[in-house]
Amino acid sequence: MTADSRATVALGTTLALWASAFVFIRVALPGFGVAGLSAGRLLVASVALAAAAPLLRVRRPERGDLARIAACGLTGMTAYQLLLNAGERTIEAGTASLLVNTGPIFAALLAFALLREPLTSRSWAGIGLGCTGATVMALAQGNHLRPSADALLILGAALAQALFFVLQKPLLARYRPFEVTCYATWSGTLFALPLLPDLAGDLPHAGPDALAALIFLGAAPSAIGFAAWAYAQARVPVAVAANTLYLVPLLAIGIGWALLAETVHPGALAGGLLALAGVALSRGRPRPTAVAGYPPREPSEKRRGSSWPARHSAPCSPPSSPRSTRT
Repeated sequence: MTADSRATVALGTTLALWASAFVFIRVALPGFGVAGLSAGRLLVASVALAAAAPLLRVRRPERGDLARIAACGLTGMTAYQLLLNAGERTIEAGTASLLVNTGPIFAALLAFALLREPLTSRSWAGIGLGCTGATVMALAQGNHLRPSADALLILGAALAQALFFVLQKPLLARYRPFEVTCYATWSGTLFALPLLPDLAGDLPHAGPDALAALIFLGAAPSAIGFAAWAYAQARVPVAVAANTLYLVPLLAIGIGWALLAETVHPGALAGGLLALAGVALSRGRPRPTAVAGYPPREPSEKRRGSSWPARHSAPCSPPSSPRSTRT
């Protein structure tokens, strides 16, 4: 198998795993509460990443970065998992994936407010379109157009993820994306330790399907998915890798239909397409002349690859950074 073929396989693996995560959350929730599922998934992911860390030569972080790493773990791992799992109690996997993919819109606004990154008129138009799509998705649930509290929780997960990506940006100048994913997952697991009694209470009553789904979520999308993404990032142009992530919501819709017979409300699908169009529009910007057929990269990305996602899961600089689909 050639290097290009291996990179293609790695990208395909990442897309499939990150899309399936939305579906397997729905499989796991009947057997686990929101807190137990969040703690269990992070615990399994931490163990899997710890096993892979020596093989991928993950370095120890500098002491001065520990506070930022803790903030990344709290927002991008602990809060994200709790909000997403809570929202998926009633929101279908495909709709949840579309809602989470509004994350780059929030990240662009946060980068504008916190990092003073400028936004062009094109970016503002994309943000407006994305917010319109998110509003439609939050309303289009069930058989009627009405506000959905669980849809708002998933939008909260997208906001937490966006804050994570803004916080991790300085770290990606010093560490590889997979390293940042490890640091954030391990710190997020520490914040989730108070939830372990919920996990212990759920385990005796969880069925085999729910237990298998929990293990899959921690080991596959959270560990293997990020390892595959890091491998692909190092071997394909940033723009190519980033653009493939637009397929994740479509794959999530397909997997949800195949495994759980789930469908997406037409209004939610229309809102999701609006949101994705807004993300694409906000990411667009004039670029310098490409060299040797490859799109130019920001100076800080030449070695470490794309900053979106880390990386998240997702999985990860707005508004022009790659989209997030981490789950």
